[in-house]
Amino acid sequence: MKSRLGAGLWESKFILPEHKESLRRASREEHRKARTELDAQEIEQIERVISEAFRERRRITLRIWGENEDTIVSGGVRTVQTYLREIKLTTGPGEWQWVKIKDILTATID
Repeated sequence: MKSRLGAGLWESKFILPEHKESLRRASREEHRKARTELDAQEIEQIERVISEAFRERRRITLRIWGENEDTIVSGGVRTVQTYLREIKLTTGPGEWQWVKIKDILTATID
C-alpha cells in the first residue's frame, strides 16, 4: 500500500496548475548546462577557421552550445556579420541557419 505522504502525493491528480508548472520549471533548470567560457586562444582559433572556410568556400563542422546538449552542425559559411557576431551557415540545398559566434565551442574544416 502506497503512502499519500511520499511520492504518491506528487503523483496525485490534484496538483494545482501553478505548482505543476513550478515543478516542471525546476526540473528544466536542473538539467540546464552552464555555458562554457572559451579563452582568447580558442576564440581566435575558431575565428581563424571561420575566416578560412569563408575565403576558400570550404565546409566546416561546428559544435554549438545548447542549454540541454551541444549540437554538431556542418556546412559552408556564406555570410559573416562581424557587427552582430554571427555567421550564416548553409547546411544543405536551400537550407541555412544563423549561428552566433559566442555559441560556437569548436570549429574544424572538413
